[in-house]
Amino acid sequence: MKPDSTGRPAQEDVERAHLRVPGDDSHVMHRYPAPEALAGLVRWFWVPVWSLPPGQRSVQRVLQHPVSLLVVTAGYARFYGVSTGLSETVLEGDGWAVGVLCTPATGALVAGGSMAGFTDRHVDVTEVLGPAGAGLTERVRAAMRDAPLDVRSHAGALAAFEEVLRPLLPLDAEGELVNRLVALVEERPDLVRTAQLAAETGLSERALQRLVSRRLGLTPKWLIQRRRLHEAAARLRADTGSTLAETAALLGYADQAHFVRDFSRVTGTTPGRFAGEHRAARRAAEERSR
Repeated sequence: MKPDSTGRPAQEDVERAHLRVPGDDSHVMHRYPAPEALAGLVRWFWVPVWSLPPGQRSVQRVLQHPVSLLVVTAGYARFYGVSTGLSETVLEGDGWAVGVLCTPATGALVAGGSMAGFTDRHVDVTEVLGPAGAGLTERVRAAMRDAPLDVRSHAGALAAFEEVLRPLLPLDAEGELVNRLVALVEERPDLVRTAQLAAETGLSERALQRLVSRRLGLTPKWLIQRRRLHEAAARLRADTGSTLAETAALLGYADQAHFVRDFSRVTGTTPGRFAGEHRAARRAAEERSR
């Protein structure tokens, strides 16, 4: 994923994962690129700050990238494996979080072994980082406590993460390979079968399966499906004018039915309804601007 001209993560890449409801103003999201020294370990940092009236809640829905997460809030500090379905976080009251979107290589380095046991689950950061996890949590909370919207607070929190992650360098050869593999899947929509991925990486299909299981807790087939769903969300949000059948074909699905079934099963809504929500939000915004 490449940053935009400001050095921040490109918005379209972020939104492929974050299925934010149109018009949702429950939180302010700050995103920061990884420093050059951590580029092999971190994709980007994010700092949401929210404030909702009593009794109100906002559900944030995410099609997670195939990477682990480190997240510290005022109430918890966690290491997340990949959520294979739709990840949901409920925002209530006033709060903040500081998170790290890791690279594919990083999870196994933080966990100290295979990521297979972390799929669809999270643990306290102290379970994987030990005393360093407790120190990280304390430093991030101290930095964010008084002024969570201040970029200086964010800088202090990010520095705490950098200090914990830096000892994981240099990246191991297998980590570099899995980073390249995921980048290949995300950048090459023509790769729609595991056999194609194996051929592109020079691995046997069995070796590819083992690598993805060990480093990500996933399968190569899941990587391809998740990339398709990210692309689908981007296209449906943008309202390109394509029919669902045309979108399905562009994404490499055999037919529209397979596309609708995949999208609905994972997101909990149909492609047509998802596109309609964003179309209505755009029209409402245009009406307000007149």
